[in-house]
Amino acid sequence: MFASVKLSQRLTPAHLFPRRNAPSSATGSGEPAPLSTMDETDVEQVTLALLDAANDKDSAVQEQVRKSMLTLGKQQPDRVLAMCQDYLLKHPKLVVSHRVVILRTIELIASCKIEEITSPSIKRIIALASDEMTRSKEVIPDWQQAASNILVAVGNKHINDIMEEILNKFQPGVLPHFFVVQTLANLSESNVYGMVPFLNAILGTMLPMLSMAKQDNMKWVFSSALCHFSDSILEYLANLDKAPDPTVRKDTFSSEIYAAFEILFNNWLQSRESKLRLTVAEAVGSMCHLMASDKLEEQIPKLIPAVLSLYKKNNEHYIISKSLCQVLDASVNMGSRVLETQLDSLFLALHQQVSAPTDYNNPPTVKNHNEVLRCFSLLANSFPDRLVMFVLQKLENSNERSRMGSLAVLRHLINSSTSTMESKKLLILASIRQPMADHSNKVKKRVVQVISAMAHHGYLELEGGELLVRFIVQHCALHDTNQRGERQSDPEEVTNEALRAMCDSTLHLLTTTVGRLADVLWPKLLYYLTPSQFSNATTPLCKSLVVLGNKKKSNQEPSFNINFTQEGRRSIFTDEVTFNLPSRQTLMIRLLVNAAFPFSSRGHGAPSLALLQILSINIHHNTELLWDNEIPPLLSILEESTAQSLDKKYWNEKLLKFLSKTLATIDDDKWVCQLAAEATRYLSTYNNALEEKSFLYQCIGVTLQQCFNKEVVKKQLQEVLLTARHSDAVEREGVAIGIGLCANSHLEGTLAKLDEFGKSDAFKKSPSIFNLLKERNDVEVEKVKSTLILCYGQVALNAPPEKILNRIDQDILRCISKHFNTKDLTMKLSLIQSVGLIAKAISECVKKQGYIFSRKQELIGVMLDFIKAEPADSLRTPVRHLVMTTCANLIPLDPVLSENESFDLLKVCVNSVFSLPPETHTPEKTKEEEILDPKKRKALHKDTLAALQELLKSVLAKEPTPDGLQNVFKHIESWLTSGHDHERERAVTATAHLLAYYLDNLTVKNMVSFHNLGALLGRLSPRCSDPQPAVRTAAINSIYTLLYIQLRYEGFSLDYKDEAVDSLLPLRDRLENPDHSVLYKTCSDLTKVMSKRLPQQQMTTLVFMLFEGLADSQTNCCRASSVILNTLLKSRGGGLQELVPEMLEVLHVRLQSITEEQVRVAVGQTVLILASQHLQTVFNTLVNQPLPYDSWTSEMWMALGADPIVANQIIEMVMEKLVIMAPYVDKKEYVMRGGTTKVATNQPLAMTCGLKELLLNGQTQEPAVALFPQLFSCLTVRIGASVGVSAPKDHNNKYIASIHVAGVAADALRILLARGQLDEVMKRLDEDNAWDAIREPNTHVTGVTLLARAMAKHAGPRLPAIVECLCPSLNNIYECQRITVTAFFSELLNHHVVTELMLIDVLMNNMMERISDPNCTVRMLAVRGLGNIAQGSPEKVNKYAKELLAAMSSGMEEKDDPGKLITLEAMSGLSKVLLYLDKKNVHLMVVYIFMKIKPFLESENDEIRCASIYLMGNLSKFGSGEQVFKDQIHNVLVSLLLHLVDPNPHVVKACKFAMRVCAPVVGSEQITTMFQNHLHDDKSLHYGEFINDLTKYLIQDFPGMLNFYHISVIQFFKSNWPEVRAGAAMFIGFLLGNLPEDLLSHLNMGTISKGLVMLLQDPDPVVRVKAAEAMGHFH
Repeated sequence: MFASVKLSQRLTPAHLFPRRNAPSSATGSGEPAPLSTMDETDVEQVTLALLDAANDKDSAVQEQVRKSMLTLGKQQPDRVLAMCQDYLLKHPKLVVSHRVVILRTIELIASCKIEEITSPSIKRIIALASDEMTRSKEVIPDWQQAASNILVAVGNKHINDIMEEILNKFQPGVLPHFFVVQTLANLSESNVYGMVPFLNAILGTMLPMLSMAKQDNMKWVFSSALCHFSDSILEYLANLDKAPDPTVRKDTFSSEIYAAFEILFNNWLQSRESKLRLTVAEAVGSMCHLMASDKLEEQIPKLIPAVLSLYKKNNEHYIISKSLCQVLDASVNMGSRVLETQLDSLFLALHQQVSAPTDYNNPPTVKNHNEVLRCFSLLANSFPDRLVMFVLQKLENSNERSRMGSLAVLRHLINSSTSTMESKKLLILASIRQPMADHSNKVKKRVVQVISAMAHHGYLELEGGELLVRFIVQHCALHDTNQRGERQSDPEEVTNEALRAMCDSTLHLLTTTVGRLADVLWPKLLYYLTPSQFSNATTPLCKSLVVLGNKKKSNQEPSFNINFTQEGRRSIFTDEVTFNLPSRQTLMIRLLVNAAFPFSSRGHGAPSLALLQILSINIHHNTELLWDNEIPPLLSILEESTAQSLDKKYWNEKLLKFLSKTLATIDDDKWVCQLAAEATRYLSTYNNALEEKSFLYQCIGVTLQQCFNKEVVKKQLQEVLLTARHSDAVEREGVAIGIGLCANSHLEGTLAKLDEFGKSDAFKKSPSIFNLLKERNDVEVEKVKSTLILCYGQVALNAPPEKILNRIDQDILRCISKHFNTKDLTMKLSLIQSVGLIAKAISECVKKQGYIFSRKQELIGVMLDFIKAEPADSLRTPVRHLVMTTCANLIPLDPVLSENESFDLLKVCVNSVFSLPPETHTPEKTKEEEILDPKKRKALHKDTLAALQELLKSVLAKEPTPDGLQNVFKHIESWLTSGHDHERERAVTATAHLLAYYLDNLTVKNMVSFHNLGALLGRLSPRCSDPQPAVRTAAINSIYTLLYIQLRYEGFSLDYKDEAVDSLLPLRDRLENPDHSVLYKTCSDLTKVMSKRLPQQQMTTLVFMLFEGLADSQTNCCRASSVILNTLLKSRGGGLQELVPEMLEVLHVRLQSITEEQVRVAVGQTVLILASQHLQTVFNTLVNQPLPYDSWTSEMWMALGADPIVANQIIEMVMEKLVIMAPYVDKKEYVMRGGTTKVATNQPLAMTCGLKELLLNGQTQEPAVALFPQLFSCLTVRIGASVGVSAPKDHNNKYIASIHVAGVAADALRILLARGQLDEVMKRLDEDNAWDAIREPNTHVTGVTLLARAMAKHAGPRLPAIVECLCPSLNNIYECQRITVTAFFSELLNHHVVTELMLIDVLMNNMMERISDPNCTVRMLAVRGLGNIAQGSPEKVNKYAKELLAAMSSGMEEKDDPGKLITLEAMSGLSKVLLYLDKKNVHLMVVYIFMKIKPFLESENDEIRCASIYLMGNLSKFGSGEQVFKDQIHNVLVSLLLHLVDPNPHVVKACKFAMRVCAPVVGSEQITTMFQNHLHDDKSLHYGEFINDLTKYLIQDFPGMLNFYHISVIQFFKSNWPEVRAGAAMFIGFLLGNLPEDLLSHLNMGTISKGLVMLLQDPDPVVRVKAAEAMGHFH
């Protein structure tokens, strides 16, 4: 009668009885083999082993055991289930976790194979599960739940059998086991149609039990069951069309449900245990729908308060809200009348819930919130008026959480109950005002959400709706959150940024998606553009207005045209305060100032300009055409700019021009005058944004230029001066620029107004100032004066040039000169600025001022104080220029300055001017000063430098002698070598002017020595190649002048012309060429001239000055110093013989501070010049320098390589010494212990170091190539003798220990290869990191091998001579040298080039001799060399077949071979040789070799394992077709197959190779094809699939060998490698899985099962997994 419908299982709540999810079942493959074909004891042994392993500590093993059990269970469900049952019966004390795994396995098998399990088995399972579930009276969740799940799984098919068993344990009058009830509950959910017909009887039996339940867990399970039963009945009734018995009705259960309800509600709902209360509540909610209407109506007055009271007793509110929702749903559905009496308490409780925080990281709080809103929806449909009144009353509560809750409900009702809310719109609009005034951002966020909902449902068009728009705009203007310190993280926190972004989006949505709002927003939004409190909302406002304006304009709507007067009269809001639209002029000026600061207020520039363009016709009918042309290019500039890249000055000029054009186009003086007046009134809006205010002053200035009403101009100037906040520098500057701009059109009126203002009460410290300045009583009089002074400067700058000249003295200077004695810093700066501006307006004004002689020192002191007060890093004002001009005029006057006064004057002035940045440098704008434009700045620099030169001349004029010249020059001297171009240029230019003045005014009365000459020439001559052309010209002019001064001192007349000195004049023209080679040639010629005219006593000074010049700040000058120095030394070096040691020392020191490479090279030339004259001395000095050579000594060594003859001599001498001198000595490490250390001998090491440095010079190529074979061999052997050798110890030189002895020789060899132009050799060695390898003992042989390989491949022709030079070293007493040469020769044999060069016999003979060398490494290398012939000269292999086979065979048997290295080389070499040997030479030895290598297959040494497998593969071609060889291959096939999962990838690769080449020998076409298709080196192998397929072919092609194979595999169960043991288990598993029934007799199942049982206990979990997987094939 009842169909079984499988539904998802309902489990016990996790908080009471957590249960692990049962893993999904695995599927088996293939048809089940009848059990009788396999020994039952073996199957049982395997199954028992799996049952034993079911609780393995490794989860992967557990999972595989479960899968295998399931696989076996699916094949033989009855049998496996019986074994599981027996296992549990025989092990009553099994740990719970183990029992659980087995019970879950039973559940899975029962779920999968329920149709196939026989009826007796079903009954046994039910009995077992029932017993396991109820055996312990205590509740043990995991165990009993697993047993319960079995009953539920079986119950989907066999509900009657299950009920028969369960109801035996569910007897009237006896309290049942916890899990009996739980099972009934879960069955009712998983098999609704099967269980519902039993429920009436179950409920009848259960009702008396409820009063017997005393324990909370029993009450919980009964409540849970009743909840499930109710849900099942409701589902059954909802789907009667599918139900087996459609006659079932709700009233069938009503009385029992009501009886149960009474017990749960009256007794259990008040429990102290919260989890029980919640479950009871959930059950009560579900039961309400099944109760009779009259009974429910009767219970509502008690039920609702009881459920509501649970909110206070429990933290988890979702279940309570869900239950409440079900109660309300049932009550509303039946039309309850009594429900209305509960509304007040319901509203309060639900409101409290909806006000609770919602954490989206905690889903239950979100679900509870939604459930509560659903309750409100249910109530809204029945009691709309009362609910709305309640919510609106709650909105008046100022509590944050309460308001948030109310707003959430309101939004929900507006969106979900549209028809119900229609009549409440005005009421809601009025009530929303209170929360709008809330200070909390969280509340505001909810308000915005409500407003958004209201907008979409037609609220905003109603009266008062604009107030909501204002709210949105207000919050678009929010400033960023001011974060103070670290705050507690509140998941609901709403930052100002988040709220603002939300309002931005809302305004955009209202503009674009709610079409009917267009007339609510346009033009009303314009109001918000001008008040400063909305400035941060400008960007979204403008964007919305642009969208609205464009739409209205394109649709030609009449409302696009704004009547500002009419709009102004009509109030926008019905609020207490009325707001009018701004005037056209105010709106335009606001948007223009916004545009001037385009990246402020969230980038309001571009939107403001775009809006201005849309509004053009509304601002003035004349502007449309102009603005359509002018505004788009401005917007393009902004699109391409960033806040950093925009040129602010250029942008402001563009906007002021735009304003000027606009006013000219409007051409309406009344309109322009109104603009000026409104702009002036608007100034106070920007009191907190002074940069913007400054720009507005400029706009006012430009507007007044276009204003022709002089009274208006006068009035606005008065207003600007009176209302300005003079205390701020930015504002003062803005006022001055604005007034200056006005003066361009109204000079007379502006000057008159300034004069009037200067005489006004503003400058009298009396109370009337307060009235005048409109309460700005904090403004000091000095600040107002400063503004006035700046205004005069700006008027002078901006007024028409033809009108200003005659006004400077009588009006401007007269007004500001009375302030010159001020002590106020602001006024001083204003005076300086103003005078600077006036100086720009008229060139000679300032020079007319006179100075009083008697106050000379005082005035100079004041002037110097002015200079000292100037910023050292910028030239913004003419203070320096004016001060120095004044001082230059003062100096000639008496009294004469003292030496100290003169020194201070020069020091301050020179340093102040020379240290200035270049005139092209743009200084940063400071608060107090304006930036001069580039032309003015250039002029200011020029004037300042000219003033300094005049000052220097006037000082020199007081003492025109060499000493006087030196007194002035010492202030300039240090600047000549400055690192800054502009500083050097200023210094050299000043020097040239000074020397010219000195020569022009020189009168020689008696023969005086010009003792400065050498020093001056030494300082100036390097400047002749300065990077700056102006410096070069000034320098050669100075030298020309100096040499003529010298001639004058020597007695020559004023008009004497010296031919040598005059030859400098053509050189000056050549210095204009920036080509370095031209400059240095010119310097060389210049030196020759100087050399002729230079007295001998000045020579030393000049040379040592030039040594200093080598470290000049300019590399060009360093080079010039070196050119001049070397030119001098070549011609006069012989005369400085006694200075050579000192010069070398100075050069060594000087090199340490020279960074320029060419200069270092030139210093090297200096050394070479000295060496060419004194070779032995220089050489001895350098060899005896302390080791390791510092970089400067190294450079000197390298310099010696520049001369091939010198280099050749040194190389030959070094080679000779290295051959005859001992490379190292053995020293005892400790006196008491044995053991020695190799320590390098000093001389050979020093010479090797020197040779390395020498070879670094590219000029050594010629001698290096000539001596290449000898030098290559010498250095190679030297490396061998240096490996593992430590540097000598010296207590006085701790650095010597840092030398890497072998490294030095390796470096020298590397450089030699470069000199020999062996680029390919070098490239290959660098790629292979050969140089690192060759210098270390453990990698030296590898390094030598790489060297030989590179030489063989890329330098073949050089080899014969090298081999000849190396041969003698094979008999050397030093083992290290024999190893090096043997390694070199061994690798040469790897290359065919030695055959081509007829070196093969020499090398083979040498290798044969080395086979018996006493050194083990030499023997290993000799065997390697013999093997290499197969690679290098395969055609010669058979020629040496006998010797090769003998050598390799003995190598494999080598006894004195600790690391088996010789064995390894012998096998690898034989592998290579076999490829080319004729079959006749090998035929007889194949099996012999095979037998020799077989033991190595399982060697623990990875390399030997690998080599033996490769060798086996290479032997295959010699044994093909012979049975004996085929047998050998089958002997090792299992080993090869299992080593395919070897942990070493090289061994895996070798196995693949061997199996591919041996495949034809195996004797199976399928296996051959498989090996050759799947076993590729570059392809990954799916091992499981591969072995699975292979076992199939082995079974087909070699059934007779199955016994041998499986015995071989079983032997690997004890392998050392877990990967191989796991592979062996897989092999057996697939063999079993694929084996036909008739071949089972070939296998020893007992041995297999014992082996797998053993592997199931392996320490490695991977092995256990594979063993368990294999056991799954026992069926």
